Amino acid sequence: MGKPDAGTPRERYRAQVREEIKKYAWEQIATAGASALSLNAIAKQIGMSGPALYRYFAGRDELITELVMDAYRSLADTFQAEAAAGAGLGELAQALRRWALDDPQRYLLVYGTPVPGYHAPEATTRITSQIMAVLLDAATAGRPSAAPADQPPAPADQPPAPADQPPAPADQPPAPPSPLETHLDEHRLWAGGHPAPALRRALAFWSRLHGVLSLELAGHFTGMGFDPARLYAAEAETVADG
Repeated sequence: MGKPDAGTPRERYRAQVREEIKKYAWEQIATAGASALSLNAIAKQIGMSGPALYRYFAGRDELITELVMDAYRSLADTFQAEAAAGAGLGELAQALRRWALDDPQRYLLVYGTPVPGYHAPEATTRITSQIMAVLLDAATAGRPSAAPADQPPAPADQPPAPADQPPAPADQPPAPPSPLETHLDEHRLWAGGHPAPALRRALAFWSRLHGVLSLELAGHFTGMGFDPARLYAAEAETVADG
């Protein structure tokens, strides 16, 4: 969450009230979902009139935008810190899961069911572009990634990988681009100068891992008897090695 900026006493007070409004908004979202967000209910909790609260947020959509921006900024900061530490796709995958599980309502606000009638402004796209830029850089670098620290250990009775497999020939020509890579190479408004194989890897990372996370956080694995962390780790490893 954002912190009040330094400024005049009036500016600091305004920033503090906005933070308090956002705190109660998150509580409402956790209880009833973002579509039920009510500024009048928040005003009652804070102890001010509805019209007084509208001096801090012009309406529901402006408040939702502030929450969405905070959520995306938090994930962008997380990814950028991981990248600065040399993270590859495997480490970014585990950072994404930790971020999601740390605050499921924050995750579901930006990656769950869209809020009816709400349309995010262009400013949110600029932040999501920063998140994707980190992912594309990691996908382009293709750094070998050690087993993520969060990945559960392999069962003790699992046989070791065969040691006598011959190495792949070093003089094989590169594989031709897939139809998807060709398509992505022709539609790269989001991709900058990253090569098409990196675009494919980044999209596979984003779609497959968000799919597992969304199902887990929505409770769709409940009662199935397996550990979602293992499924996520397996998908992350497949994407990182792809």
